[in-house]
Amino acid sequence: MNRFPLTADDAGIRLDLFLVGKFGVSRARVQAIIKAGEVTVNGKAATPHLALKATDIVVSTADLDAKPKLPKLVLPPLDVLFEDKEILVVNKPAGLLVHPNSEHELKTRPSLTAAAVKHAPSMKGVGENDLRPGVMHRLDKDVSGVMVLAKTQEAYEDLKRQFAGREAEKHYVALAYGKMPKDHDVITLKVARSRNRGRMVARPDGQEGKEAITEYTVSERLKAWTLLDVHTHTGRTHQIRTHLFAVNHPLVGDTLYRKSDGGHMRHVREVSLGRVFLHASSLSVTRLDGTRQTFTAPLPDDLQEMLKNLPRK
Repeated sequence: MNRFPLTADDAGIRLDLFLVGKFGVSRARVQAIIKAGEVTVNGKAATPHLALKATDIVVSTADLDAKPKLPKLVLPPLDVLFEDKEILVVNKPAGLLVHPNSEHELKTRPSLTAAAVKHAPSMKGVGENDLRPGVMHRLDKDVSGVMVLAKTQEAYEDLKRQFAGREAEKHYVALAYGKMPKDHDVITLKVARSRNRGRMVARPDGQEGKEAITEYTVSERLKAWTLLDVHTHTGRTHQIRTHLFAVNHPLVGDTLYRKSDGGHMRHVREVSLGRVFLHASSLSVTRLDGTRQTFTAPLPDDLQEMLKNLPRK
């Protein structure tokens, strides 16, 4: 138990700020301690923003040496499409992070890699980064579909070579706003990081950016949307989303790359989906024994339902 006397100079200071100076820990930690009932003022529970008086008696029962308890991390079950001693192929659901970006995220945010390591503990340490075991390609958090993870270092190195050499073939199902002008086309705009945080931008030849090649074929034409089979020849961040946005046909449900109000999109009704209408439908890679194998994942129920209910004419 710690008792903290106040002086005239402390009068009027907020309780949480007062204790930050006494405890030497973050304000968030102090506020958590107060909200947990481990601090009293004059024998009564208090709130972090309470303004103190010079005559107040502040008492804390908090054990600052004890690490704050983290909520129990609940990992989703894996939808395993294929597995052997070399690789694990899964159907990633929309809304799930592929891998954490920090040790804190590893402990606090569910991720595909955490679920994969729980499923196959031998994967831990495979690859080049402990936060990304077995990962050599990714899907955005709100994108679903096929992903392959390496279970051994040998498989990792071989798959990494295939992805870097554009030998792995990736296809996606995408629903874009508007009517695509061609039944088949290839978008070759370069992709670079935008000044807007978290976004990428497409740029023409002659401007700075990384090579990006997106090939699409129209699968179905709806009243105000176009269903596409998309084949990416490169693997840039947000590549499909950036390219289709750049040609004024953004993806349905994409809140980061939203459709504009100008041009031929002016009269198209925006559809609310809660995720991006983008699904990695198939992935082809070559196995260590030299055989070529293709893995597929069906279109999720929510996307099928939405597609079914959209007007055709």
